[in-house]
Amino acid sequence: MKSKHRIRAFFLARILTYVGYIKGVGKIYQQTAIDTYSNVGFAKVYSDKTALTAADFLNDKVLPFFDSESMSLLRILTDRGIEYCGRIETHPYQLLLHLSGIEHSRTKVRHSQTNGSTERLNQIVQNEFYKVAFREKIYTSIDEIQIDLDIFMDNCNNDRTNQGKHCKGRTPMQTFQDGRSLYQQYVFENSEEEKHAA
Repeated sequence: MKSKHRIRAFFLARILTYVGYIKGVGKIYQQTAIDTYSNVGFAKVYSDKTALTAADFLNDKVLPFFDSESMSLLRILTDRGIEYCGRIETHPYQLLLHLSGIEHSRTKVRHSQTNGSTERLNQIVQNEFYKVAFREKIYTSIDEIQIDLDIFMDNCNNDRTNQGKHCKGRTPMQTFQDGRSLYQQYVFENSEEEKHAA
C-alpha cells in the first residue's frame, strides 16, 4: 500500500525511436522518457519495439527512480503507437499503467511537437552519445551499449547544466529536488479537491 506521504511527479513524456542497425548487434530501438518539469531523462535500448519492451522500460528505469525519490508518477504522455495503446486486458503496457495508477495521455494526431521535450533529449543522445560511441567502440551486444548509455544519462541528469524553462542553469536533478515543494503543493491541492468532492 502506498504511503499517504508520498508525493507525485507532475508529468512524464516518452517516445520510441529507431537508433539504427549495428553489425553484430542488429536493429536498435531506444525507449526514452523525460520528466517535463526538471528534464530528468531516462533511456534504454532494445532489439525490438513491442508493448512488452515499453512496459519493461517503465518498470526497469522509470518507476524505480520515482520510488527511490518517494514519489508516485501521476501521468505519462506517449504517441499513439501500438506499443503504447491497446486494451488493458491484453496489453502489457496499458496493464502496467492501470495497476500503477498512472494516467495515460496521447499526443495529438499529426502533432508530434507536443512531445517536444522528449524529442530534444533524443537529439542530445543521438548527437552526443551514439555518434561518438559508435565511432570509438565496437559493440557486440545491446547490454554493452546500455552500460555506456547509463553512464551518459547519469551525466546528463546529474552533471550537465540545462537552460530549460525550469532548470535555468541548474542540472536536471537539482531542478527535480528544488521542485519538491511544487509537487507537494500539487498533491495537497488535489487531495483537498477530492475531499470536497466526496
